[in-house]
Amino acid sequence: MSAAPNKQNLIVTGLTLFALVMVIAAYFSPIWWVSLTAPNYPKDAFPDGIRIHFHFDGVYNGCSPLAAGSRLKNEIIEKDLGHEDERYNPITDAKKDVNKGAQGLDCVHEMNTINHYVGMYPIATGGPVERHLAKFFFGMFAVMLIAFMLPKRKARVAVLAAGFTAVSAWMLVDQYMLGRLAEHMANYQHELGAYFKEPAVIAERTAFWTGIAHGGVIATLLLCVVLVVGVAKLRVFTLVLPLVPALLPIFFVGFYAAWLWHFGHHLHPMGAFTLKPFMPTVFGEGKVAQFSTFSYPYYGYAMLVAASLALLPALLIRRKQMQEGSVE
Repeated sequence: MSAAPNKQNLIVTGLTLFALVMVIAAYFSPIWWVSLTAPNYPKDAFPDGIRIHFHFDGVYNGCSPLAAGSRLKNEIIEKDLGHEDERYNPITDAKKDVNKGAQGLDCVHEMNTINHYVGMYPIATGGPVERHLAKFFFGMFAVMLIAFMLPKRKARVAVLAAGFTAVSAWMLVDQYMLGRLAEHMANYQHELGAYFKEPAVIAERTAFWTGIAHGGVIATLLLCVVLVVGVAKLRVFTLVLPLVPALLPIFFVGFYAAWLWHFGHHLHPMGAFTLKPFMPTVFGEGKVAQFSTFSYPYYGYAMLVAASLALLPALLIRRKQMQEGSVE
């Protein structure tokens, strides 16, 4: 093999390895953030507004504890009080750090509370299948990128077969033997009925998405088989391996926008206030009633974009190598 293909292989490997690190890091990072601000949420008490962070596997609290030295920091107890907590005594507890370990307001719960007044379902009811199976998708992406680095087709197919077998076994054990799928759908059912109690509707929707989840597992297994066979039979099929992870920024925004549309166009009539169906803000700033909405990508999305920018030239280099016959 000449020096040029070796150099190109090193470039492809380096770019793909960088993308792999970015994709894995993005899975554990917030991809998008949304914040609501309103006059009844003063900045001194809510420095971030009512802020939530969207990850691939769910929505998490984005609010931070009050800044040290602020007036409200000294006046309120941020910690969630339970039955085991004694009543605060301003004399004996004056020097006690009652806010030690406080995590700030649970803004996911607060956002759900605000939204339900206009008939929106809880945030956790969105993307019930894709969120739950995201870790297995990312396991597949990791296998695909590792296989793409290899210039030999036999080695590539072997890595795909072994990697997909491991991911498939992990998924089946996790979802069925450990009961995580049933547990997830039970939680979905609970969230669905958090504000709007309609047993028949809740049962119907839970059954529907449970069926979709089972279908998602089967589709994932079939996709693994298709990728292994495709790469083994068609050389050009190898280019699919980096292409799918490279499109993650588009996939995320597409699913994110679709679910926002769903929430805004499926308002429950039992909401305290009646609004016409609307499209929540996907990107930028918006306003609904007295609330200002801010919706922007976060550093996890930058990681996805960085991965895409690395994978696209790697794909083009590999494609050129295949056309020249220097790579199988």
